[in-house]
Amino acid sequence: MTGKREQLISLALLWMSGTALRLTILAVPPLLLLIRDELHLSATEIGLLSGLPVVMLAVAAVPGSLLIARVGSRTALVAGLLLVAAGGALRGGSWDALSLYVTTVLMGAGVAIMQPALPVLVREWLPTRIGFATAVYSNGLLIGEILPVSLAKPLAPLLGESWRTGLAIWSVPVVIIALLVILFAPKGDNVTAIHSKRRQWQPDWRSPLLWQVAILFGGANATYFASNAFIPAFLGSIGRNDIIPDALTALNLGQLPASLILLTAASRLERRAWPYMAAALFMLTSVVGLVFMAGVWTIIWAACIGCSCASGLVLGLTLPPLLTEKENVGPMSAGMFALSYMMAVAIALISGVAWDLSGIPSFAFIPIGLCAVTMGLSALILRLERKLC
Repeated sequence: MTGKREQLISLALLWMSGTALRLTILAVPPLLLLIRDELHLSATEIGLLSGLPVVMLAVAAVPGSLLIARVGSRTALVAGLLLVAAGGALRGGSWDALSLYVTTVLMGAGVAIMQPALPVLVREWLPTRIGFATAVYSNGLLIGEILPVSLAKPLAPLLGESWRTGLAIWSVPVVIIALLVILFAPKGDNVTAIHSKRRQWQPDWRSPLLWQVAILFGGANATYFASNAFIPAFLGSIGRNDIIPDALTALNLGQLPASLILLTAASRLERRAWPYMAAALFMLTSVVGLVFMAGVWTIIWAACIGCSCASGLVLGLTLPPLLTEKENVGPMSAGMFALSYMMAVAIALISGVAWDLSGIPSFAFIPIGLCAVTMGLSALILRLERKLC
């Protein structure tokens, strides 16, 4: 696609698809107390509900790559969007914890299919603007994290204070986005998929590059999810319940400045190692600052963690289309997502164990800080191997 109009349409579809990656997932936290009270969920069941989407992002990423190879990236994206919409809407009809889990798994599988499809579409639709296009759909992803949380309170009276309607309503924009992709997305990627006799879909698990990219991306990913999980518990343990909402808001809103900056600078930062290393150092400093400086500084450091995580996220998403050949972008992306989300789950568990075994709340942030170290080391190794400069 070379025309200005076609490029703008592609960017708009990528941005909207990016929002759909998180809209239905982040609809749960603002409604969690209502869900808990009606379905009588225990703390363990709430933890399982929160963790299921992350697990599905890891488990279903590789099958998503297979679907891309079979039907093409555009059709796979549409299938993922419709699966997300169906799972998100059906959650509103859940009658117990099990039915809520099943519909959440369905929704998570749709998101997992979409994730490897988007880097492939970036390469196919905008091959000369990979960094910028990635920053665009990453910005959509971040907006998709913020909208359900920020609009929950204003929408509550309109939805009759119903968590069921509150969950289902976020499927409506996802369906609209799927229709727009069907109507306006370029068709070439499907033709390529259908006529390809042998299209690679399985990640090369023996590839050092895959593991380096996954660890780099996983450092930002794991830090974000673990921080969301442990900042409230940590602040509660030191008697600062009053700043928990502000700290979580800062963590998520702090991602926006990084995303907006990278929209203008992504193309200039492509293939360079120092932005990843700088983000890793910023991340480590912010984690340490949050642990040792309670009060107003907690909110500031939480925002800094969000900013550094978003930087690593956006830059990490550019690596599969930049560092591998076109036909391997899908498998590389799927492998990166699978490994990085497994890393996120593992770090959350290790952080909890570190807290329980030591009895010291701040010890939960030691594994989180190590994520920043591994992210920086992975970037350094990629630079030494001349994959980044």
